[in-house]
Parts: sequence; C-alpha cells; structure tokens
Amino acid sequence: MADKNTPDIIYTIVDEAPELARGSLLPIISSFSNAAGISVATKDISLAGRILALFPERLSEEQRVSDDLAELGKLVKTPDANVIKLPNISASVPQLEAAIKELQSQGFDIPDYPADPQTDEEKAVRAKYDTVKGSAVNPVLREGNSDRRSAKAVKEYAKANPHRMGEWKSTSKTTVAAMPGDDFYANEKAATVTAAQAGGAKIVFKGKDGSETVLKDGLNYLEGEIVDATFLSAKALRAYIKKEVESMEPGVLFSVHLKATMMKVSDPIIFGHFVSVYLEDFLAKHGDKLDFNPNSGIGALEKLIAGNAEMESDLKAALAAKPPLYMVDSDKGITNLHVPSDVIIDASMPAVIKAGGIGWGPDGKAADTKCCIPDNSYSCVYDETVEYFKETGTLDVTTCGAVSNVGLMAQKAEEYGSHPTTFEIPADGTVSIVLDSGEVLLSNEVEKGDIWRSCTAKKAPILDWIKTGIERFDVEGTGAFWLDKNRAHDAELIKYVEPALKAAGKDIPIMAPREATRFTWEEMRKGKNVVTITGNVLRDYLTDLFPILELGTSAKMLSIVKLMNGGGLFETGAGGSAPKHVQQVIEENHLRWDSLGEFCALGESYNFLASSKGKTKAGVLGAAVEDATQKLLLENKSPERKVSQNDNRTSHYWFARYWAEALAAQDDDAELKAHFAPIAKELAEKEAVILEELKANEGKPADMGGYYHADPAKVAAIMRPSATLNAIIG
Repeated sequence: MADKNTPDIIYTIVDEAPELARGSLLPIISSFSNAAGISVATKDISLAGRILALFPERLSEEQRVSDDLAELGKLVKTPDANVIKLPNISASVPQLEAAIKELQSQGFDIPDYPADPQTDEEKAVRAKYDTVKGSAVNPVLREGNSDRRSAKAVKEYAKANPHRMGEWKSTSKTTVAAMPGDDFYANEKAATVTAAQAGGAKIVFKGKDGSETVLKDGLNYLEGEIVDATFLSAKALRAYIKKEVESMEPGVLFSVHLKATMMKVSDPIIFGHFVSVYLEDFLAKHGDKLDFNPNSGIGALEKLIAGNAEMESDLKAALAAKPPLYMVDSDKGITNLHVPSDVIIDASMPAVIKAGGIGWGPDGKAADTKCCIPDNSYSCVYDETVEYFKETGTLDVTTCGAVSNVGLMAQKAEEYGSHPTTFEIPADGTVSIVLDSGEVLLSNEVEKGDIWRSCTAKKAPILDWIKTGIERFDVEGTGAFWLDKNRAHDAELIKYVEPALKAAGKDIPIMAPREATRFTWEEMRKGKNVVTITGNVLRDYLTDLFPILELGTSAKMLSIVKLMNGGGLFETGAGGSAPKHVQQVIEENHLRWDSLGEFCALGESYNFLASSKGKTKAGVLGAAVEDATQKLLLENKSPERKVSQNDNRTSHYWFARYWAEALAAQDDDAELKAHFAPIAKELAEKEAVILEELKANEGKPADMGGYYHADPAKVAAIMRPSATLNAIIG
C-alpha cells in the first residue's frame, strides 16, 4: 500500500515542450486544487533527473536527487496511484550523451557515456546509463492497459474546424517497402508457458565452434505467459536496403521509418545498416580511418570529418550519387539518416500520409517517398493505408468517425519490454531460451550480426486487456482485435481471446493487421466510431496514425491507463516531447505546445479521485475542467504557430479563466462557487493587462539555462511573465 501521506495527484516533471508548459500550467492546477483540499505533488521522470539519480555517490548533498521513477514504479502498483504522466524523452545515445555533457557543464560530477567499455568500471557505468536509454519510463509506470481515445469536445471541434490535409492522388508514387522475408515476423517462434515449465530460465548462445555464452540469466516465467523468440537477418536486411536504394524511381525520396527511441537496442542497429549501405562508397574509401559508428547517423559523421576538405567533398559526392533523402528539416539540412532519434515511425509515417503521400526533399520541395519499414509485423498497416488512400482519395475529417484504441501494454508486454533480451549476435550459431529444468523452450539458428530478441506477455495483463477491449467495443459498437493467426505470437494470443469472447457471448472480429487497417478506415469513413484492440507496438503506432489524420495531431488524445491494482495513470496524449517547439522558445520566446492533452488528463484525474476516494469537490473540479476545455476550443484560444498569436501561456490564461468561470457558475458546491467567483471576475476584468504582460517578451531570444536540465528560475520567468496573473492565481 502507498503511504498515507501520498498526494492526491502526482504531476510528472518531464522534458522539452511539455516541461516548459508545466512551468505555466502547474501553478494554476495547484491553486485550483488547493481550494478544493486536493494535494498535488511532482515526481521527476525527466532524462536529466533519471541520469542524476544513477550517481548519488558522485554528487554533493545539494546536488543529489531521489530516484523518482523507482518510487513511482512502486506507487502505480497500489490503489492510491493517481498519476498525470506527460511525454518524456525516450533517449537515443546522441541525446543521452548531450544530456550528460550539459549536466557536466553545470558542475555535476557524472562520468562520460562509455561507447566501447573496456574496464569493469566502464562496463558498470555503461550498464547504469543503459537503464535510462530508450523507453525506460513507460514500462515501469504502465501497470495497466491503455484506453486511448479523443475527448468528445476535441472530436467535435476537429469536425467543425477541419485541419489542412494534403491531396491523395491515384498516381502517387509513394510506397511502403518491407523485407521480402527473414525478418522478425518470418522468424518468430512463440510458446505459452505451462505450469510445469514456469520458473527460472536463461538465454544461451552456442557458437558453431561449440563455445557457449549466457546472454541473459535470471529470467523467470509465469504460468500462462507468452514467450517469443525471433531474429532479423543482417545479411537479408542489407540485401533488401541495397535493392530498395537501387530500384528508386526518379523524383522519389528515400526514407526509413523505425522507432530507435523505444526499440533502443534493435532499431539503432537497423538504422546503422541503412546508413552504412547508403554511404557504402564513402565508407569503403574512408571507413578504416574513422572511428565512426553508423548507428549514430550521418550527423555524427559530419561532425567527425568537419574541417577535412577531402572527406567533406567525398561525403557530399556520395550523397549526391544516391537517391535524394527524405528530410527531417530541409532548411537545416537534417536528413532522414542524420540522427536515429529523429526516425520515429509513429510520427513520421502519419505526417507523410496526412500530407497526401509526400515528404520534403533536400531541395526544399515536396515529393513522393519510398518508405522503408523492414519488419512485416507492422509495415503492412502503413502499406495498406497508403494503398487505401490512393484508391479512395483524401479523408474527409468533417464527417469521419473517431478511432480509439485498447492496447496490451501492462507489465512490459511484448516488444517494448524486450530491451534486456535483445542482442546483436557475435558469430554464427544458435540462440536458445533454456528453462531451469534444462528444457529448451525456443531456439533460433542465427548468423553473425543478426538481431535476436525475446519478449513476453503475462497472462493477467492479457486477460485484463481482453476485458477492457470488450468494454470499449460495447461502447463503440464497431471494432476488432488486431491479431494475425499466421504470426507466432498472435497465434498464442488468439488462444486467450477466442475463449474469452465465447464466455462473454461477444462476436468481435479477429483480423490480421492489414485486413483490420482497411476495415477501420472504411468504417470510420462512414462516420462510425471504431475501437482498435491491439498489442503494444500497434497501440503506439495507431494512436498517432488515426488521430493525426482525423484530429490533425495525436497530442489531443485522452489516454487512460486503468492500473491493475486499482490506481489510475492519465497520460497526456501521444506526439512526443516536441523539441522543435523548444527551439522556437529559445529563438523567439513563443511556445506553440498545445496543453489540450494535459487538460483532458487533468479532468479524468479529478473524476477518478472523486469516484475512487469519494472526494466530491474533485468531481466538481473535473466537470469544470471539461467545460473550460470545450469553451477554449470553441473560442479558438489554443496555441498557434507564430509570434504575437496565442501561445501556450495565453492558452493557460484562457483555460484558468474559463475554469474559474465554470466553477463560479456551478451550484453543486457552494464553497467552491464562492471562492472562484471573485477570481473569475478579476481574470476577466484584467484580461488586457494580463495578455499584454504574457506577450511582452515575445520575438526575443529566451534563456532557459539549459536544454535537458533547465534553470527553474529562468523557466518560471519565461513561462510566468504576467505578474498580474500570478497575483490572482497565487
């Protein structure tokens, strides 16, 4: 159980744009909550906070921080958990190294990241740092399955105020290209652990020479747990990349779409193969002279050779000799192969599709794109979507239905929990999962350089996911379980789903992802609301794909995680942590981050507090949050892109005002009504001066005092520039 002093609500400290927004929004939330006797506290799950928590012995007493992620990991297993979780950085190696360098410059005595550890000390440091790489936060906090959907007010606003969509044409040359085989999908094996097999296990590599290496020890499998083992052939991957590069049509951009942040072991390696094949001519000539890891991307190579005229010229020539690359930022020359953390499939693919199948090339012009998504487990979703829109044309967002998702993610389910059990194979041989009894549960023959991984899904989360999926299907009336009977893992899941549906008397279709993709687009195009009931990776991908097309962004999604032990986790939508937004703040003090996701999560958090703890005032606050959110949308007070327009800070003023007005107008709680009536009046009367103060410094550079570890006082000065508003709110 949680301590009796556990705050009513935990609001997370994170990174980048949502962290800047917290500087403005949290004081408002705390002020309104205090009036209702509701306590709000913070926990730091930022990348910088997680790094500092690793090395308390190297820091002064004043510099030390608590391991808030570990503390939250314990809290979410209790019924007292009520956590509002904002997007945090899932760090790639370049991001991790940049954060370390910044912290060192601020006087924190933390070690460098050992890229190639040799000594025991370096290996120990590397092991510590590896715990904060990639998706280190979500698997710890997600002790429940995801129910992600758009709030009604958000959906209605999107239909009434359609966002800009690119035009799809049947002549589009945009395609999705997957490996012809020998990928994770083709090589996957799976088994459901029996009572006799439950217990300890290890992963063993046996070389062709007879040598054995234990890759991972201390595993423990529960009865009913689904265990997978698969690999992607490096040889087949490189042949596929070479073929796709060589078969490019003129005028089409080349791109790869992975998730190098979440899949922090496998996808950076896959990314590196794309870089090394694409730059094979340059690396054949100069590779031996350089300490260059292709996994770090072309951006790292450019820094490495800066000032070497011959190499710079040869790199330019090598890039010019290959098909033009899809650009992350054509203005700054940042290509799709520049940095692994920029290659985020769930954001990049919907952007291409929303634009009508086009991306930006190095010449700054739009063009069709070949989208390489190597693994057939999920590439089919995007392939089917692209082909569907070529056939049917652009989606009409004014009439389409809403697509929600119930995702299996509790207790590190599926691939996103596979980081500790993913390996780049050192030599030809066999990788086996060996139970303590000596039984080989699963085994794969592999070659040097192959990427092997194992992941699991436990029985209790699976059953909870099926139950939640049925509940959401009953609400929406249309949907499907996205499971492929020809995929080993999904075949094991189906053995749970079919009996559960029969027992519940439900006729919910089970469809392979490609079939389910087309079904969902067709049904939502008819105006129907559709629930997609999926595994963890598809949960992540679909909760960007559909919302970005139907709402214009995935950041406005409501994400409720019903924790399995009775607590609640309220995530503020997908969409990442928006580094480009931070750059705009630094350059011209305008933050266009939209806190709509935070508003939706806040309302649900209050409602949960009211229903789970009987705090009626929380319910009143929650209802008022919904009223304020609806009015904010109707009055068009959300942030816009340019200086002098509404930004995050002005939207928070309007939210606070509408929230106070809703509380002053309600009759369910006389005490809250009396408290907020004068606040609402003062916020309205001083509108002009507040807005003037909020916008006074726009257009000028802003100093945050750090990117990953900003100065709280400087952030407060940037995000709370209105003395008038601060005096009213407190």
